[in-house]
Amino acid sequence: MPPPTMTPKPAPASSLHLSRARFSDLPDWNNANADAALAAFRRSCGVLAAKPDTAAMGGAGYAGTAADWRSACADAGGDAKGFFEKAFTPYVVSGSDGLFTGYYEPQIRGSHTKQGAFQTPVYGLPPDLVRADLGLFNPKLKGEHISGKVAGHALVPYATRAQINAKGVDGPVLFYTDDAVAFFFLQIQGSGRVVFEDGGMARIAYAGENGQPYTAIGRTLIADGSLARETVSLQTIRAWLLANPARARAVMETDRSYIFFEQKPLGDTALGSTGSQGVNITPLGSIAVDQRIHALGAPFYVAADGPDPVRAVMIAQDTGGAIRGPVRADMFFGFGAEAERRAGAMKAPGRLYVLLPNALAASLGEGREYPP
Repeated sequence: MPPPTMTPKPAPASSLHLSRARFSDLPDWNNANADAALAAFRRSCGVLAAKPDTAAMGGAGYAGTAADWRSACADAGGDAKGFFEKAFTPYVVSGSDGLFTGYYEPQIRGSHTKQGAFQTPVYGLPPDLVRADLGLFNPKLKGEHISGKVAGHALVPYATRAQINAKGVDGPVLFYTDDAVAFFFLQIQGSGRVVFEDGGMARIAYAGENGQPYTAIGRTLIADGSLARETVSLQTIRAWLLANPARARAVMETDRSYIFFEQKPLGDTALGSTGSQGVNITPLGSIAVDQRIHALGAPFYVAADGPDPVRAVMIAQDTGGAIRGPVRADMFFGFGAEAERRAGAMKAPGRLYVLLPNALAASLGEGREYPP
């Protein structure tokens, strides 16, 4: 096995600026959807209820402590938009260009034995994989993590996708799947569902990653002339991989990142898998954000433009390695063909607003700058 290369240093967090606004300032607020967000917010409140009053909400610090959210959580109910208007004050989020993408919950086929077309292993978390919270060593690296394995007295990089595909890992095989391309896209989404040959179903949830850098293979296909930049989407990338099986594996392996999973009961099929906050995420009610900047559990108003505009309140309940910057969110679209279509095509500019409890907003005033 060739020696793995070190993961590049993560991009620094961007400066954040919050400016007080009114709900009437929010684009298309009168037509916006907030019902899914209210249900999602109540699930986040369940997590906050278990925390002491002094527990910091995280991110850049603007969201205060768990105590600052007790009143809003206690009042969460009734008309969704009315609740958010009464309990919260909106702030414009700025500090980077707005970029909104989407993700969904895919489904793959599985077999508990390696047989026939079922040759691609789906791995659980390897016992030799180590994840380090860099913020414990340097406060400036709060929110940053690195994964690898121990060799002697050193933490060294873990195997790349190509190395894992070639030689496997010393870890549990949850099951085998019959479609390496479909499994690749499930890894990109971070979680999904599996249907077994006997008809049984389960969720496969994110358990960890190898710590190698993520590369969007759309960039690979643009760079070698296989796809034009203006046509790249999940759908066109998948179509290219299926039409070029001899090259597909090499292209997928340009993404060195590799995700490991855990198998869970299917549970409520109307919801997605468990997000980073520890609650099941809600279609068009949950977003992934940059946790170095934003607090999990906080509500946001998303005004994403483009061919498929979105205007909705969504709760920060997830994170992602590619979600970097203040005005950056990945919207969860749910399960099924329509969710896949919308998520795969979503890459739009837009505006982002965070909704803060009124008492917290009173202390924040008209706005504030938060340096990286």
